[in-house]
Amino acid sequence: MSDLSITINGRNHVIACEDGQEEHLARLAEYIDKRVNEIAESVGQVGENRLLLMASLLVADELGDAYAALSAERGEADIDLLARLGGQQTPTGEDERTIDSLELFVERIEALASKLEDTGV
Repeated sequence: MSDLSITINGRNHVIACEDGQEEHLARLAEYIDKRVNEIAESVGQVGENRLLLMASLLVADELGDAYAALSAERGEADIDLLARLGGQQTPTGEDERTIDSLELFVERIEALASKLEDTGV
């Protein structure tokens, strides 16, 4: 495990990640920081927790849109994000790879949330 320092909304956070994942996690943090800054510019500094919540909802909305576009590309019926994450359909091989990737992403987000909670954010 490695420790990685990231900056979100002008605050530095040290989080743990698997060896070799530092660059990927840094890019994710840059994206989240960009979204948080966009929200802060729009609504002002309404508190870090609220900004992170709003950014999370925006990213989830983007993910839902990406799923809808992928479904449309494949000619499948659109399934909402919660149904996809809830496993209400039998996944195809390609869907299983996507689900595996999402599960890794969720684990990383949970680890990040845990680290943030540990630092009192």
